[in-house]
Amino acid sequence: MKQALLTIEENALIAPSVFRMRLSGDAGELRPGQFVNIRIDGLFLRRPISVCDHEDGVLTIIYKVVGKGTEALSRMGRGEKLDVLCGLGNGYDLTVPCSRPMLIGGGVGVPPLYYLAKALTAAGKDVSVVLGFNRAEEIFYEDEFKALGAKVAVTTADGSYGIRGFVTDALPENADYFYACGPEPMLKTLYKRTAVPGEMSFEERMGCGFGACMGCSCKTITGSKRICKEGPVLKKEELLW
Repeated sequence: MKQALLTIEENALIAPSVFRMRLSGDAGELRPGQFVNIRIDGLFLRRPISVCDHEDGVLTIIYKVVGKGTEALSRMGRGEKLDVLCGLGNGYDLTVPCSRPMLIGGGVGVPPLYYLAKALTAAGKDVSVVLGFNRAEEIFYEDEFKALGAKVAVTTADGSYGIRGFVTDALPENADYFYACGPEPMLKTLYKRTAVPGEMSFEERMGCGFGACMGCSCKTITGSKRICKEGPVLKKEELLW
C-alpha cells in the first residue's frame, strides 16, 4: 500500500453518470484487479475505486455517481489534488496457464478488465471480452478493448445495441479460463454457467480498505476472507455458491 497525493488531469463524463478520471503522480506499482481508496474532504470514509489503467505515471479510474462521495468527485476539476491509498487488494492472477481467456464485465465492473486485457494481450493471449450494459447509452470502452486486439462482444438488456440479453448470452465457446467483475447476481450466474475455472472481482462496501476493520468479510471454503485484502479477486473454486 502506498499513500500518494495525485493531481487530476482529466475528469470527463463518458456515459450517463459515469466519469473517467486521470491522475498523475507516483501511485507506485499497481496490478490489474487492484483498487485505490480516495479521501474526499468532508466525508469520513474513503471511496474505493478499481484501477482501470496505469501507464507512464498516469492512473486512470472510472466511477459511477451513486452517492455523496462519487458526486463530490464528479465536481472536481483539472489541477486539484487527491489523497489516494494505492495498490490495495489482491489482483487477478496473470500466471494462470491459459491461452484463450475470456473477460466478462457488467456495467462499472468493466474498468478493471481493461488493465487486465492490456496485460494479457501483451503476453500473447487470445483475449475475448464480453461487456454487459442495460442499454446502448450506457456503453463505454468498447473501442478501447478492440484497440488492444481483443475480440469484443457487447450485450444490452433491452436489445438497443449488440446482443440482446446478458453477458451469459454471449460467452465464447472455446475459452479455457475466465476473469470477471460486476454485480453479484451476474457473478453468481457466471458461477453456475461456466464450465472452466476462473476468478471474480467483488464489489463491497468497505470501512478501512486495507483489512483492519473486517467489515467486508465473506465466507469461503477456507474460512472468512476480506474483500479489501484477500479480495477483491477470489477464485471460482473457493466460493460457497
